[in-house]
Amino acid sequence: MMPLTVTWEDIALRVLAAVIAGGLVGLDRGVRGRIAGLRTTILMCLAATGAMIEANMMLGVTGHTASSFTNMDALRFPLGILSGIGFIGAGAIVRRDKLVTGVTTAATLWLVTVIGLIFGAGLFLLGTIVTVVAMLVLTGLKYVEPLLYREHRGDLTLRLDSHGPSNDEIRATFEKAGFKPVTFAITLAEDRIVRCRLRWYSSHGQGLPPAMIESFSNREGVLSVSWEPEEAGHLED
Repeated sequence: MMPLTVTWEDIALRVLAAVIAGGLVGLDRGVRGRIAGLRTTILMCLAATGAMIEANMMLGVTGHTASSFTNMDALRFPLGILSGIGFIGAGAIVRRDKLVTGVTTAATLWLVTVIGLIFGAGLFLLGTIVTVVAMLVLTGLKYVEPLLYREHRGDLTLRLDSHGPSNDEIRATFEKAGFKPVTFAITLAEDRIVRCRLRWYSSHGQGLPPAMIESFSNREGVLSVSWEPEEAGHLED
């Protein structure tokens, strides 16, 4: 609960806490070369803190009549700050074809703004807890995420002659390697063309074709192999 009066010592402590918290979050982002680096996170946390301190100072009751408080809602300040940060966060998110970048950057900007509001309200314990948890998420989980199994998808096109593997053999190869064909289309012309969309789970990225895909190029009767992965992750977190 915010105090009704704010001293200059309170203001100094809140501003200092905001600078430290914003700096810690921004340091992690800056080291990894992200858009929202040290200065950006400090400035946003400091701005939110300043707005909340101003709101806190407007809560004073000395010299005011009872009717004056029905016309003033000081808590509109933090609500307005959070609404405004949405525009900055949206600007940090960029979509390039099927790739989306900057989602974590936008979330980080929103986070440091909330931390600034918390410290600006004088809630030092809550602000410290949120900052510590944020640092654990940003620095700790980045080593865990690459180990997680996630769904991948890709489009495979095989051009086969009469000596190529049968459709059942192709399906059996998929099943043995842990790939599930979402679609399986066959075109019979001069050559047999098999087009299929595959789904599989792996902790590896999709930058390189899976070994199962590459194995088709060495099989008899396979004239060409075309592989197009569907990138579902972020270029930049």
